[in-house]
Amino acid sequence: MTEKPWLQHYPKGVPAYIEDEAYPRLIDMIDECLKKYRDLPAFISMGKTLTFGELDVLSANFGAYLQSRGLEPGDRIALMMPNMLQYPIALFGALRAGLIVVNTNPLYTPREMKHQFVDSGAKAIVIAENFAANLQQIIGETQIKTVVVTSIGEMLGLKGVLINFVVRHIRKMVPKYNLPNTASFRDGLQQGKKFTIKPFESGPDDTIILQYTGGTTGVSKGAMLTNRNLIANMQQIRAWLMPVLPEAKVIALCPLPLYHIFAFTVNCLAFMSVGGRNILIVNARDLPALIKEWRTHRPNIFTGVNTLFNGLLNHPDFASLDFSDLKATVGGGMAVQRAVAERWQQVTGCQLTEGYGLTEASPVLSVNPIDSAMRLGTIGMPVPSTDMRIINDSGRVADPRETGEIQAKGPQVMKGYWQRPEATDEVIKDGWLSTGDIGFMYEDGFFQIVDRKKDMILVSGFNVYPNEVEDVIASHPKVLEVAALGVPDEKSGEVVKVFVVKKDNSLTKEELTEFCREQMTGYKVPKYVEFRTELPKTNVGKILRRALREEKQ
Repeated sequence: MTEKPWLQHYPKGVPAYIEDEAYPRLIDMIDECLKKYRDLPAFISMGKTLTFGELDVLSANFGAYLQSRGLEPGDRIALMMPNMLQYPIALFGALRAGLIVVNTNPLYTPREMKHQFVDSGAKAIVIAENFAANLQQIIGETQIKTVVVTSIGEMLGLKGVLINFVVRHIRKMVPKYNLPNTASFRDGLQQGKKFTIKPFESGPDDTIILQYTGGTTGVSKGAMLTNRNLIANMQQIRAWLMPVLPEAKVIALCPLPLYHIFAFTVNCLAFMSVGGRNILIVNARDLPALIKEWRTHRPNIFTGVNTLFNGLLNHPDFASLDFSDLKATVGGGMAVQRAVAERWQQVTGCQLTEGYGLTEASPVLSVNPIDSAMRLGTIGMPVPSTDMRIINDSGRVADPRETGEIQAKGPQVMKGYWQRPEATDEVIKDGWLSTGDIGFMYEDGFFQIVDRKKDMILVSGFNVYPNEVEDVIASHPKVLEVAALGVPDEKSGEVVKVFVVKKDNSLTKEELTEFCREQMTGYKVPKYVEFRTELPKTNVGKILRRALREEKQ
C-alpha cells in the first residue's frame, strides 16, 4: 500500500506540506496581518466593528499596560470571558507582551477555576464582571495579583451603556463582588497609551498558550501549545479552506467561544490570517440572536458543533434565511451525526464538513474535503504536513480497514503537558500522539472513528471526564460509591449519567444534583442519577464502568 495514500486524493489546490517556520513567532504573523489588512473589519460584536488597524493599536496599548503592571515574558495570564471584542484585544496584547495565555471557560465553578489558576501559576486575569464573584472566592489561594475586569457593553459605545444596565439591573447577571485593586479594561487601554511594549526573545518552540484539557485521563492538564504548533495549524486550516474562501473575503459567523481550542485556532487565527472578519456571537444558545446576525451579515463560512447545527435546523426561522453566500460549514468538537449533516445540506444547499482533532494537536488533525469528495461518517484525511496511522492491539501499524488506536504526528502536536512529564510520556512516543480514539483507515487515506476514548463523555463538544464528576460526587457525605458515564442524548450527543451507592438513605436525586451544580459547570452536571445497592467491580475492587456501559441504559 502507498505510504500516505491520502496525498493521492487531496483536493485541488491543497499542498501536501506547509512551511511550519514561515514565522518564528505567532506575534510576527499577527503583526503582519494587523498592518496588511488594517482597513478591513476583523471582529464584529453586537453591531460594533473592530478593524484590524484598531485591533493593532488597542492590543499594543493593552500589552504595554500589562508590562507596566510588572508582568514579564513567560508569566501566565488567564482570559475568562465569552465572545466579545475585549477577547482578541486582550489575547493579542498579552501575546505581544510575551505572556503565556491561559484560556479559561467562564462557566467554571470556583473549584474548577482554582485548579486551573493554581496549576498554571497565573499571575494575572482579564475577566468579565459576570464571573468576578466566583474569582473572589478563590483568588486568595492563587498567585493572581493583577485583575482586569470588563463588562459585556464596555467596548460598544452608547449602546454598551444600555446593554450593561440591562445585564446588571434587569437580568441581574452580575452577582455582587469585592475584588480590591482591580482595573477596568478601558482603564488598562488608557494607561497603556503612556507606554510602549518592551521587546523580548522568543522562538518557535516556546509555549505561548496553555490550553487545559483532561487529556485521556481525569485530571485537567495544560497542553503547552507553542509558536510552531499554532502557526502550523493555522496554515494547515488555511491551506485546506482557502481554495473555496479567497483572501480578504471571509465572513465567518463565530458562535463557538474563542476560548475553546476549535474556535481559537480556526476562527481567531486562521480566518484572521487571511483578512477575514469574525462575527462574534456572545451566547450561542440564543438562537434568535444568532439567526438575526446571520440575516444581517450573510456569512460565507460557519463553524459549529452538531448540537448547534441541529438546534438551528429545528428553529422555525432558520430555513427562511438566504444561504446563497454560504460556501463552507465546518463541524468539530464532537461527532457530526449523519442525519444532521444530510438535513443541513438539504436546507442550506451547503455540505456540512466534519473535521477531527484534539486540544493536544492545536487542534486540527484531519478534515473532509470541502467539495464533492467529502465522505459522510468519516473524519476525512490528514491535513498538510500531518501523518496519521492506526496501531492495532499487538502494537503494529494496521492494514487498511483494520481497527486500532489512531496516532498522529505533525508540527501542530503539543510540546507536552505543563509540568507533567510523566503524563506527556504516556501520550507522546517518538513524536507520535496517541489519541485514545479507535478507528480505521480506508485504502484511499480517509479515516473513520468507530469508538472514542472509552471513558470520556462528550457533551455538546465539551470534554467531561468521569474521574472529575466522580470525585465531586464522592465528596458528598451521603455517598458511598459512584460511577459516571455518558449516555446518548438527542440534543447534546451525550449527557452524564451517574450510578450511586448511598451511605445515607436520606439522599435524594435532587439533593445530589444541586450539590453538583454548586461544584461543576452545567454541562458536567449529571442529567440522570440512578441509585444502586452495589456497583460492578474487578477482583481488586476497581469499579467497572465498562460493565455499566454494556447494560442497556
